[in-house]
Amino acid sequence: MEENQVKLIEFFRSFQGEGVDRGRSMIILRFKYCNKNCSFCDTSVKMRISQEGIYNLEDIQKTIDKYKCGILVTGGEPTIKKHFDETLLLLNKLNYPIANVETNGYDLLRLIPLSDPEKLINYSYSPKIFTSKDLDDEMKITEKLIKHRNVYFKVVYEDRSLVKAYLGFLGGFDINQRVYLMIEGVTRADLIRNSGVVFDACENYKFNFSSRDHIIYGFI
Repeated sequence: MEENQVKLIEFFRSFQGEGVDRGRSMIILRFKYCNKNCSFCDTSVKMRISQEGIYNLEDIQKTIDKYKCGILVTGGEPTIKKHFDETLLLLNKLNYPIANVETNGYDLLRLIPLSDPEKLINYSYSPKIFTSKDLDDEMKITEKLIKHRNVYFKVVYEDRSLVKAYLGFLGGFDINQRVYLMIEGVTRADLIRNSGVVFDACENYKFNFSSRDHIIYGFI
């Protein structure tokens, strides 16, 4: 693979479906591999069955210029070793009005200082908490990420004690407008059914609500 190329399983224009940049016109740049195996992942089948293709940065740039849109770097997990350098290539070499990196935080603390500080990049950090060790690890990472004002916290809400403990921890910082609670589910019916408890949690913790428009409206 040449210097100005990346391997992706998806490259197309759509809209950001969730989090702080919801509704923005974006080029979706999706990597294949992830270090997690979450039951509620809405792209797990796509990641498993899709083959990687090689894309030139020049072609990606032409699409950005044509549609005057931002870029969404997602996966998979953009910060794992297999994708890290290509993520930096996309962030630092392309010319775009805004970028959003969707990440579970695997190596986000290393990615941020290596990314071009002159560019508008939002990092959507979505911690995955299934065990007590996960909770401890995510709290430690969170304490370091809070100082970066372009990091937004996007948590899939579940009525579990570990998730509630993390949300209580987040509530101890003055970052409420940077926190989004997201509905669990992989189908439109799931999201509608589960939305009520998430709205209630947002009221309780004073956080923002995030729908998952790409699932609800079917545009991805």
